[in-house]
Amino acid sequence: MNLFGVHAREYVAKDRLIYGNRHGQILSSTHLRPTLASLDLAHMTIEHERKTPASQSSSADAAESDLEELSEELLTDSPPEEWVADYLPHCSRMTLPLGEDFEGPVSATLVRCDQDPEPGSALPPVLQIHGWTDYFYNLPMAYQWIERGHRFYALDLRKYGRSLREHQTPGHIEDLTEYDAEINAACAVIAAENPELPAPVISAHSTGGLVATLWAERHARGASALVLNSPWLELAGQSPARAAAEGIVTPLNRVNPTAELKVPRPENYWQSMSSQAHGEWELHPRWRPRVSFPMTMGWLKAVFAGHRRVRQGLDLDVPVLVLLAEKSAFRTQWNEQFQESDSVLDVDLLARRSHKLSRVVTIVRIPRAMHDIFASAEQVRNAAFQETSKWLRGYVG
Repeated sequence: MNLFGVHAREYVAKDRLIYGNRHGQILSSTHLRPTLASLDLAHMTIEHERKTPASQSSSADAAESDLEELSEELLTDSPPEEWVADYLPHCSRMTLPLGEDFEGPVSATLVRCDQDPEPGSALPPVLQIHGWTDYFYNLPMAYQWIERGHRFYALDLRKYGRSLREHQTPGHIEDLTEYDAEINAACAVIAAENPELPAPVISAHSTGGLVATLWAERHARGASALVLNSPWLELAGQSPARAAAEGIVTPLNRVNPTAELKVPRPENYWQSMSSQAHGEWELHPRWRPRVSFPMTMGWLKAVFAGHRRVRQGLDLDVPVLVLLAEKSAFRTQWNEQFQESDSVLDVDLLARRSHKLSRVVTIVRIPRAMHDIFASAEQVRNAAFQETSKWLRGYVG
């Protein structure tokens, strides 16, 4: 992650959505993105706003609505321990209550694909965990897991996607270990529904890959395997620049963890993904907006702490597969290369950091893959899943 283009001179206002034409002109740039070392502090501002506890908003129940109808409202909690219809076809969702934090009630959401694999399959279920400014929407990926013989579940973490509520700061957290609560709750539901099956395979993307990795370190034998899709294991840039960034964030976090780091948030990656631009995916405008969620000091501190733990070296006791794009491409404007390369993370740095996860780690580079490898072009994501399936046969079955 590169702080989402902090070098750019084009600033995006906090809540402004800039819509483009799917067939509009493709703008390119020959200038590579500078590393974090070139971060211009003169153009960074901090916005302070500490929210007080609030009751949960009373938006209308949209469980039976389609994506377009959901676009203006967030969801409400489902009844306790009850599956309700999800907006994705043939899927259900269940709210996982997590108590309260300083903003009010907190919950996560477990999504289940209701199609079962072939009868008699003894393969472990799959639990998918999304990345930053993201949620579960990728049904083609889910169907591939089901066709392979796995029951499929996905987790929308607190303050993301189906779990985001009006009173919350999107994506905000101050310690990645807090996510243990929803991952453990999801695993408990999965185990109760599949008592005869092994622990789930955790398939996690980007920031979710970092979260899942650290969770697996703390929960021995909690997963049958980790499939990490472009896991965010380190901040891009040279070591001194990373240390400088952490040195900036740490004291500001002490003052106000919810203060936002005001930096440009380009929509380049969204353009590569969305069917409203150059991509193929229909994305929820509030769960996966055109620009990323604002970055808070608390969130940055939590992520930096996770990176530091990976840097120190882990010794995971589960098989680990790391899927990475073949190359990265950084530009200030949207470029066609973004649809065939990782435009968010430095994949070579991720490959080096992946060796810190365990004594045995399998790294597979996927040609023409985007940052989210399983959301890349159909031929690319199919090739990636074939590699995943081949690896699973050796380690899981």
